[in-house]
Amino acid sequence: MEKLTAQQPSISHPLSSLTEAEINTAVSAIKSEKTLSEMAAFPLIALQEPDKEEVLKFTPGKAFQRKAFLVIYERSLNKTYEGIVDLRSKTLSSWKEIPSVQPALVSSEYELATQVVKADSRWQKAMQRRGITDFDQVKISWWAPGILSQKEEATGNRLCRGLFYYKGKGWNYYGSPIEGVVATVNLNTGKVASLVDSKNVPFSKENWNYDVKSLDKLLSPLKVLKIFQPNGQSFQIQDNEISWQGWKFRYSMHPRNGLMLYQVAYNDGENIRPVLYRASLSEMVVPYGDPEPNWSFRNAFDVGEYNLGVLANTMELGKEIPENGVLLNAVFANEQGEPYKIPGVIGIYERDRGMLWKHYEYNTQRNDVRRSRELVMKMTVAIDNYDYSINWIFHQDGTLEVQNELTGIVLAQGTAAQKQSEDDSYGRLIAKNIFGVNHQHFFNYRLDLDVDGQANSVMEMNVKALPMDEKNPLGNAIAVTETPLAKETVAVRDLDMKSSRQWMIVNADKKNALGAAPGYMLMSGGNSMFFPVEGSKIRQRAEFATHHLWVTKYKPAELYAGGDYPNQTQPGQGLPKYIADDESLLGEDIILWYTMGVTHIPRSGGLAGDACSQSGFQLIPRGFFSRNPAINLPE
Repeated sequence: MEKLTAQQPSISHPLSSLTEAEINTAVSAIKSEKTLSEMAAFPLIALQEPDKEEVLKFTPGKAFQRKAFLVIYERSLNKTYEGIVDLRSKTLSSWKEIPSVQPALVSSEYELATQVVKADSRWQKAMQRRGITDFDQVKISWWAPGILSQKEEATGNRLCRGLFYYKGKGWNYYGSPIEGVVATVNLNTGKVASLVDSKNVPFSKENWNYDVKSLDKLLSPLKVLKIFQPNGQSFQIQDNEISWQGWKFRYSMHPRNGLMLYQVAYNDGENIRPVLYRASLSEMVVPYGDPEPNWSFRNAFDVGEYNLGVLANTMELGKEIPENGVLLNAVFANEQGEPYKIPGVIGIYERDRGMLWKHYEYNTQRNDVRRSRELVMKMTVAIDNYDYSINWIFHQDGTLEVQNELTGIVLAQGTAAQKQSEDDSYGRLIAKNIFGVNHQHFFNYRLDLDVDGQANSVMEMNVKALPMDEKNPLGNAIAVTETPLAKETVAVRDLDMKSSRQWMIVNADKKNALGAAPGYMLMSGGNSMFFPVEGSKIRQRAEFATHHLWVTKYKPAELYAGGDYPNQTQPGQGLPKYIADDESLLGEDIILWYTMGVTHIPRSGGLAGDACSQSGFQLIPRGFFSRNPAINLPE
């Protein structure tokens, strides 16, 4: 992280990212018009996205509005405010208090909570009871409080909970959890609200470091594999707009959502045709499956509770991004409202993906084949022990793919066990004294699709086998039905393997060469059901994760599947509220919200450097082109 001193490039488009000068202007406008305390924090400063119609009508050189959106938290008052600053006039155009909400945690609160807990005599005694007298050897991981008790809910105080690890001689402390101790800190008063010291469990004292020097034996090195493009990359970058193989789109790095796409369109040789207006990760939730009280509160909303975007980290060519890639920077603001730059936080590169298409003709022995090239935009983020990457992948055939990668270190539970027990149904022993708890990772993506324009509808396709009768004497008939999802409450749907269920977004106002509506198909990858049961607290808070698909009519303020402020939130926020007015979805500007989940049952040996698992989906053209747009690629 580095502070900025030089002016950023000029702002050429309404969706250009905020510059450091604009961030300074926004904060100065707030401070000049509102009296803020020394404890005031800015958990979020981002571009206030302009009106969608204004963006769609924008032409280069035309004047446009420019605004910043800010969240301000006064910790001493326990109050949250939202402000909008007009960056042209340098004035505050909107200011309102948002009652009874808690914004994302900020780094100074972790520091405050650490000081408070380590000075607490109860905590010190808990450590001493476990043979720990050097408190500098204890590392604290601070979480949003998750599931609250009735007493905690009643106070409305801003809370965080601390999990403890023994550092010892190694730097990878995640393998040595100090089980049975959880501290809850009241961030408004700066005091320990409660301390649980329930059981004294042995913790692992092994060295779990995984750097090259710490490992006993290294594998034989592979022979060098070089990836290079001697004539340079095939994509072009202008400001925040990227062009490649018919695709054109804009990108942004949002402090909450992370890597976002805007105005994705495809040039079919005759027309530049819109596919989607805005696409981003909207929310995540990670519920842990042990009912023990020290674990049952652990349900992380990684986007809204921690601001996922600002947790993104610098990548390196030849590591996260291959050598032929390009690294891009991002500008954020810290909690004091000061701009800073994270270098190399976005990676873009081309990669080979094997065959794009092929046919071998036996009669003539003709072999036609083309290799597939993809354009990948990537960000990586570390959220405490877990690491994620978000990849937007553009295909030559008009397909847009999302691929999430999950890796990092398992959140470990301390145990006295040395061997796996048949009673360990809540997880698996992954090493001596280390237990991995069953958990899930759910991601919700907000997709503002504009397939050939804004008048879109969603069709659900279900396949079924027909019974044997006089029309189907051999019983081989397979039939497909298409049903429009006409209203928001009807369009809350789940995947169904029995019917090979799929969803297609079509523009009924347009017709392709065959007289059908052009569309894009949402093709799911691996997925899971949300396992917390009906009536559970986390199911009420993360209702977006209970269904795979939601569809809503476009409303610019409806951005987050779990609600604007998921930290210490009330049940039913986000998508359940968005569909309450049950708007029509036929021929409308609509939003698809797709939820995908990974169920993680830890395995032995999987503590550190957990191998990447993947989860994703594709948006595939269906009737959008007259033929494969990559059919005419040269050999």
